[in-house]
Amino acid sequence: MLYPDTTPFAEGLLEVGDGQRIYWMQSGNLEGHPVLILHGGPGSGSSAGTRRYFDPQYYRIIQFDQRGCGGSLPHASEPAIDLTANTTWHTVEDIERLRLLLGVECWIVYGNSWGCTLALAYAETYPQRIESLLLVGVTMTRQSEIEWLYHGLGRFFPEEWARFRAAVPKEDRSGDLVSAYYRLLLDPNPAIHVRAATDWHEWEAASILVDPRAALSPRWSDPRYLTARARIITHYFHHLAWLQDRQILRDIHRLATIPCTMIQGRMDLEAPLVTAWELSQAWPEAELVVVANAAHSTAVAEMADAIIRVTDGLRRDIHR
Repeated sequence: MLYPDTTPFAEGLLEVGDGQRIYWMQSGNLEGHPVLILHGGPGSGSSAGTRRYFDPQYYRIIQFDQRGCGGSLPHASEPAIDLTANTTWHTVEDIERLRLLLGVECWIVYGNSWGCTLALAYAETYPQRIESLLLVGVTMTRQSEIEWLYHGLGRFFPEEWARFRAAVPKEDRSGDLVSAYYRLLLDPNPAIHVRAATDWHEWEAASILVDPRAALSPRWSDPRYLTARARIITHYFHHLAWLQDRQILRDIHRLATIPCTMIQGRMDLEAPLVTAWELSQAWPEAELVVVANAAHSTAVAEMADAIIRVTDGLRRDIHR
């Protein structure tokens, strides 16, 4: 059962350089055990629902909106937005700045979807700041994973993929669709970039809604949200998240002493189980939990229950 939602007891904007201000919030128990929640997307922004996986009487729940989205400024929906200073490694350093601001020595880090890649990149850079990791819907943002999302996955949704492909200029349809959308989304003309953002999200919705229990976020009706999110996703994926291919697997030995649980829906089409399995093979100290009848959404009961079993277990382990 989900924990009740709680209103943040503290929030603010953290200056991180490059003209960027990061919106952060804390909820739960100020004196509790610190847990950092890393949202997905990239560009989705924080959600109140995610903190309901953590007992608010025990945990000090810390969230922030990554550069360009949510309450962070400047917002990536703005016409003149410059995304140059919005990269994986800028965000890794933003996490460290936030940790120092809040006076946290080390914390549990929770990541979902893209948040898993970010959690792993941060942990491999600052392993001494990680108490444990909880990764759900595991990604490492390798080129093969990006190609799967925007090409390979089309074999399951041929009609939707044909529409997704037809929305880019004819000369781009046989090539890199991520880069084609990236260019459309940076076009200053709202008629072009809002349409591209809508088309991008219609394609993403196809795989989300393969699970009839899943639902799209109400934020998907907001063109400003869709534009920012699609711009950030295509910016990151066009640049392969500024990660060398297999970099996270290569450096996983840095996390050998850090406890980790990965929770993965067996029917997840957006982040297929093979990614979590490959990570578990390279990192035998980590536990992989496969949820039989679940896909990518954490909102369905089976996934939510699996996450809460882990967060409650971490709470009990710490008290021993």
